[in-house]
Amino acid sequence: MKKFKGLGVALITPFINDKVNYKSLKELLNFHLENKTDFLVILGTTAETPTLSYKERKKIIKFTVKHMKGIIPIMVGVGSNNTKETIKMANIAQRLGADGLLVVTPYYNRPPQRGLIEHFTQVAYHTNLPVILYNVPSRTGVDLSVSSIEKLTKINNIIGIKEASSDLNKIKEIKDVVSPEFIILTGNDEYLAGALKLGASGTISVTANIIPNIMVKQINDFNKGIDITNDFNHYLKLHQSMFLESNPVMVKQALNLMGFNVGSPRLPLVKTTNDLALKLKDILNEYGLIKND
Repeated sequence: MKKFKGLGVALITPFINDKVNYKSLKELLNFHLENKTDFLVILGTTAETPTLSYKERKKIIKFTVKHMKGIIPIMVGVGSNNTKETIKMANIAQRLGADGLLVVTPYYNRPPQRGLIEHFTQVAYHTNLPVILYNVPSRTGVDLSVSSIEKLTKINNIIGIKEASSDLNKIKEIKDVVSPEFIILTGNDEYLAGALKLGASGTISVTANIIPNIMVKQINDFNKGIDITNDFNHYLKLHQSMFLESNPVMVKQALNLMGFNVGSPRLPLVKTTNDLALKLKDILNEYGLIKND
């Protein structure tokens, strides 16, 4: 399934007066159309989904699907630490026209591997959409093992994984036990070049909110056999700057500095400090990302 390979963008949710800013959302969607982003991921971690109501989530899915008109595939984050709620959100996303689902490992309650397998099995069973597993131990407190991933690949509509553990070698370990068709996406921007070399199919990226064209080119160049090491290393400082504070604090600040009116994060996240805002501004200027400054 090629539609979820290459560059996926973990899209932020823009706010104005603590409400979803659909004017800005439209501008962001157009930005990714213009820059040929391969697919979009909405309602993920970067979208501050835990702070969004069901009504807001449904409206965001409807708006995004309608605006993109099938041009760019839409993956919707539906995961939670409640299997029934995850299934409910998966059904909503399917009904509203999503192309695929991103399902994070249940957080906080920390199920054992057999619980994780049963969770993903039940979610996949209750939807016709392709499912991408999402493993991010630093946020969830649980790490989906390679053995569990291998077992889950036997389910027809579990087609890939977003692997965002701190162990880059896990990409290779997964690659060694899954079929060639299974999609492996890195969730760590600073590991992209290494992940591609180990067999990843692409990425679901935070930094691509601001430089989608550059990251699309890097992945395309890699697939053509071009060495992207130097170009990737050139942008490493920018990738790292997106995580000076908890995501998506810095990427929203960056988008605001670039002229997109995306507002502040919702509580419990807050705007970055003045010192970090100035540091980020200097970094964006280094990369020529702020106009008329």
